Amino acid sequence: MTQVLLDEKFKRAASVICKQGMVTFPVSDTAITIVKKVVGEYADELDLIHAFRNAPSQTGAQLRDSSGMMEEKIQILATRLAKKGLIFNQPNSAGVMVYRILPLMMVGLMEYKFMVELKGSEEEREFAVLFETLLNELKDQTQSNLAKLKPIFETAPPLDRTIPTRKMEDGKEIKVLPIGQPIDIADEFVLPSQTVEEIINKFEDIAVGYCFCRQRQKSLGNECRTQAPTMNCFTFGKSARHTVANGFARKVDKKEALKIFKEAEIAGLIHKAFHPASKESKPETSICNCCKDCCDVFRLWREGTLPLINSTYHLSLIDRESCSGCGICVEWCPTEAIALDDDGLAKRDESACLGCGVCARFCPEEAIFLKEKLRKVFIMPPQLRASL
Repeated sequence: MTQVLLDEKFKRAASVICKQGMVTFPVSDTAITIVKKVVGEYADELDLIHAFRNAPSQTGAQLRDSSGMMEEKIQILATRLAKKGLIFNQPNSAGVMVYRILPLMMVGLMEYKFMVELKGSEEEREFAVLFETLLNELKDQTQSNLAKLKPIFETAPPLDRTIPTRKMEDGKEIKVLPIGQPIDIADEFVLPSQTVEEIINKFEDIAVGYCFCRQRQKSLGNECRTQAPTMNCFTFGKSARHTVANGFARKVDKKEALKIFKEAEIAGLIHKAFHPASKESKPETSICNCCKDCCDVFRLWREGTLPLINSTYHLSLIDRESCSGCGICVEWCPTEAIALDDDGLAKRDESACLGCGVCARFCPEEAIFLKEKLRKVFIMPPQLRASL
């Protein structure tokens, strides 16, 4: 095959992958280089990726029609691409195998690449640099089209959902005030699980891998300033079976999962749950345990790439009479929702509060508690607010 034809196949494949997921990426030289490094010169794999151009999820029969390949070959190629982090291949509830092309990031190739144990290789560093370049290109695209994108951002569904931490540093329960009145929501809405214990107990298939955000930052030479543990990226159900089958994670039982979650809480990490297509009526697919330093969602918000869009059922409240103004809550808050006012006391911005409970966990005066309140949190990046 001539190099010209192969280069065109790489570009076609990259164009399909770049438009997947909640965040689309420009089909840049960086994106094409990533596809080249991951797929290699396997033209048939590139052709299979291109077969997803009109439909991101297909059965074997549908892929046979869209690709022109026999189903046996499709299965072989899809298995190879799944292990490379580009295809999700799991049967649906009817037992029919469904193949879904994955995005470059959130959740797709990047996450699976850095969810495994790293070896400190030059290849890992090269991938980390490529993905960082890709994110910088996304930031340029966002900032140059901000006026056009803002209405789209405002109507977008939450990317993830915050599950609050429940205990203070000394082991006491964080006080939670009930909502006190009915929630104004649709009758068919079922409130999703509000504790990690509830979520863990739903599933028989649970898997854990390394935090891809902290691992990628480490590959870039950036050590996590919080020194947070890394083995705490969870997948559940079908997603757990996929990550285990392809070597991205290992299966754990409920007891070990709860132990890992406890370690994450001790480290002050924030539990963020993900649902299929952001539909909270469906069971969780995964939970990240995030630090404010390395988490890509927080970094993309902080650095001006994307707004932060989150669903939460809690809101922090501060007892100003008990507050000593020590500023510990200010340091721990991942969204800059807390600041010390002119009186030197902590003040919380409701519009920016995720209700994660980390501020309450570390408050030495027990001056912070949580109130139940179903909310969608939408925060434009700090440096972009003045541009609107």
